[in-house]
Amino acid sequence: MAIGVWISLFLYFALMIAIGVYAMRRATSSSEDYMLGGRALSPKVAALSAGASDMSGWLLLGLPGALFASGLGSAWIGIGLLVGAFFNWTLVAPRLREQTVHYGNAITIPSFLANRFPTQALSLRTVSAIVIVIFFAVYTASGLVAGGKLFESAFAGIFNFGGLSDYAVGIVITLGVVLAYTVVGGFLAVSMTDFVQGCIMMLALVIMPAVVLFGEGGGGYSQAAQTLNEVDPTLLSWTEGLTFIGWLSAVTWGLGYFGQPHIIVRFMAIRTLKDVPIARNIGMGWMTISLIGAISLGVFGRAYAIRNGLDVEDPETIFIILSNLLFHPLITGFLYAALLAAVMSTISSQLLVSSSSLTEDFYRLFLRKEANDKECVFVGRICVVLVGLVAAVIASDPNSQVLALVSNAWAGFGAAFGPLIILSLMWPRTNGAGAIAGMVIGAATVIIWISLGWNGEFMGGPGVYEIIPGFIASMIAILVVSTVTADAGEYQHITR
Repeated sequence: MAIGVWISLFLYFALMIAIGVYAMRRATSSSEDYMLGGRALSPKVAALSAGASDMSGWLLLGLPGALFASGLGSAWIGIGLLVGAFFNWTLVAPRLREQTVHYGNAITIPSFLANRFPTQALSLRTVSAIVIVIFFAVYTASGLVAGGKLFESAFAGIFNFGGLSDYAVGIVITLGVVLAYTVVGGFLAVSMTDFVQGCIMMLALVIMPAVVLFGEGGGGYSQAAQTLNEVDPTLLSWTEGLTFIGWLSAVTWGLGYFGQPHIIVRFMAIRTLKDVPIARNIGMGWMTISLIGAISLGVFGRAYAIRNGLDVEDPETIFIILSNLLFHPLITGFLYAALLAAVMSTISSQLLVSSSSLTEDFYRLFLRKEANDKECVFVGRICVVLVGLVAAVIASDPNSQVLALVSNAWAGFGAAFGPLIILSLMWPRTNGAGAIAGMVIGAATVIIWISLGWNGEFMGGPGVYEIIPGFIASMIAILVVSTVTADAGEYQHITR
């Protein structure tokens, strides 16, 4: 492996850890500082932090891999996400920023729900924290799988640590660096590193498709289109060969946004309410450019591979293969850093949210109600490590697919929290009983749907993405239970 790659990666790792140390000196003195950055994020940091923590390794591995394998039909996932993100910024962000302060200055999603529905406070904090920890363990594992695949594909045969495979070494290094800056610097470190990582990711997704199309061996758009049409004309079609159920399962990824704790917690941390529209515009611009780049990479990467006789056994590694093939080692190292940025930005956010729930909604609630801020910060750091280790165990199977793991966890959060967050912010008649019913039924529906394999095949036809039944079931449960158990004393005035 060329020295230039190692130089780029070393500089990237050093920068991430330096940011962690800087953040430790600024915002780790209290629970609110460590877990929410003191609610002082600027619009640009909040926007790119939300985007980078959202667009994990699936943006550079999973989504291009899906496009590489099946063509433009898979791009509907990106379109659904873009629409969902816009409505998340428009409907949820301003209300959540305002109401988490109004309802007891809540610093976690479970504590907000408990303050919003005081008659069911204990049950809500407990159930929501359990859902967060379970699904984030799976979600974090998907990021570690991406890190393992990078090292397995890019550094094959280089590492030989105690008989560990390159894949296992990748997981250890990825998790180790993330833990270093997350444990030390907390939410501010995670958000600041997300900002830097978001910039790196977007730049990589502009450079890579451009070189694939117009660099040596690319042939330009017309040649790429001709190559794909000769292999399979449906690769460049948005609709051909796509069933209605397949299309619906793709675009409904956007529903998941409303219930992703690691994303919506950024809304709680924005500096002021008036900064939300600015952050939205920055975030949507970043996301649009990044998704176009990922879609282009998958489609035109397939054309490049065909024209140049590349053997791509795992479509999810096309970014890694082309990074190593087409660029100077220094740029290759930068592109590898972009992939690690995508992975680490999401892992760190998920670890911190899980840690916050374990600390605030278990430790402080059940074990040490009198715990001071210093103690809670210490416990939070321990919880970050513990959740990371559990995720590493889940990710230990090298045959795991990034997109599959992400889709399961994304659906779980979207169904469990999405309808509840929307209705708790916008429908004053939502009550505690309805909140618990919606959360439990949404999460259970997703788990059962996956267990029965109905996301792969349903009633003899194509599978239905589990977020669809989960989201619908959760929404109905909240509306029905809140209506039949109406308690006028629990109605809360919603100001926005």
